Amino acid sequence: MPSEVQVLKAHVSINVRNVERSIDFYRKMLGIEPSKIRTGYAKFDVQNPPLNLALNEVPGLANAGALSHLGLQVSSTEDVLAIRTRWAEAGLITRDEMQTDCCYATQDKTWVHDPDGNEWEAFVVLKDNLPEVTGASAATSCCTTAGACGGVGTATASA
Repeated sequence: MPSEVQVLKAHVSINVRNVERSIDFYRKMLGIEPSKIRTGYAKFDVQNPPLNLALNEVPGLANAGALSHLGLQVSSTEDVLAIRTRWAEAGLITRDEMQTDCCYATQDKTWVHDPDGNEWEAFVVLKDNLPEVTGASAATSCCTTAGACGGVGTATASA
């Protein structure tokens, strides 16, 4: 991308089975209201981090798409824990992976999944550019579906 082009924000558009259920989830996850709601469609204009998130209802959607997962990179473990607390207080089920080696980096992270199975992580990179190890599993090198990054996972939810 040319250096003179300033990208305003990333855009992610997710196919969902039920837009109302997904709106409820993303309100809780992001802590904001959608900026636009139409029949079968919703848009969240997230300021931090800058993100244009669109939800498109596809009622016959059989499985999650080819998407692996989505994430919010933060600057500290304290930020990861603060996001986890906010998600749990909103009633979302979280799963933690602390001191996990994933994508050739040591990370602390917490996960949630939306009503259609799309997984979101909030994570901090603690040590980057870990060497490739001969015979290393895919979980060590890069996140796989279901967020299996080789760390110890614990699930929590608010009562």
